[in-house]
Amino acid sequence: MLTDGVLTRSSFGSATQGNLTSLCPNGTKWVWEGLGECAQDARDMASIYLGLLSILCFMVSSLPQYYSSCKTGNMDSALSIWFLLLWLGGDTCNLVGSFLADQLPLQTYTAVYYIIADLLMLAMYIYYKMRNRMVESRRVLHVVGVACVLGVTTSLVHLPGLCTEQEVIPSAFRSRALLSTSDIKTFTPKEIIGFTIGSLSSLLYLSSRLPQMYTNFKRKSTEGVSYFLFALIILGNTTYGLSVLLKNPEVDQGERSYMVHHLPWLIGSLGTLSLDLIISIQFIIYRKAKIELNVNHGETTPLIGS
Repeated sequence: MLTDGVLTRSSFGSATQGNLTSLCPNGTKWVWEGLGECAQDARDMASIYLGLLSILCFMVSSLPQYYSSCKTGNMDSALSIWFLLLWLGGDTCNLVGSFLADQLPLQTYTAVYYIIADLLMLAMYIYYKMRNRMVESRRVLHVVGVACVLGVTTSLVHLPGLCTEQEVIPSAFRSRALLSTSDIKTFTPKEIIGFTIGSLSSLLYLSSRLPQMYTNFKRKSTEGVSYFLFALIILGNTTYGLSVLLKNPEVDQGERSYMVHHLPWLIGSLGTLSLDLIISIQFIIYRKAKIELNVNHGETTPLIGS
């Protein structure tokens, strides 16, 4: 639609051939009608394809972690709870910011999907946390029961009863995320709120990586964490950042104004990308250390056996 001489996005799927011709000359029809975007040249189309690829990467990024968690059963110790909570907070702020910044319905729908995926990941974490705690509690009860039986038996022959201390149950603490962008040229009060929430979303995304990095460092292992989770997020954030940078500004919007309007989301995307690369280095270091440990164990076993 046209407001005060400025082209704005039309409603999802409501664009017609008429307003395509008048508002987006030389534009691609399926992009205009399906996404509400005006793509008039190869640079705009590259931005569209990269944006769709980033959405696909973010949508499937959680699947490898689901599989790894079901396979290993140690999700509660492999992932940091603060990683999951901060990630959920970032996606929630992203959804609210998308709504306030009047983003495309497609972006809003994918933001809703992200929150559902985060809640499922958090539910799996709680499930494995409770299951492992119950297993550990049963083990402690068995030890206590055996100790009490031994204590009663030995007391019959005037021996001191035996008692065991209860074991301490170990505890441990994830735009993707697709972050929304805004094509609006001026900041209205509503847009300022969306911009602020978008900045908070970026901060939460950046902060979410630190607890997971600490958990990996503390365990000296990344076992139970799927690398494909972070690999797909890295690919998604890379393609998202490129899609924003390749997008042509509107006619009445300069490059500097465009960058300012998108700065919080670019920082959240590219900043998270750098932290995910550090986590990737942790995967390489701890995997190499594990391989060396297995090799050394294999070399010493025959000597011990002889």
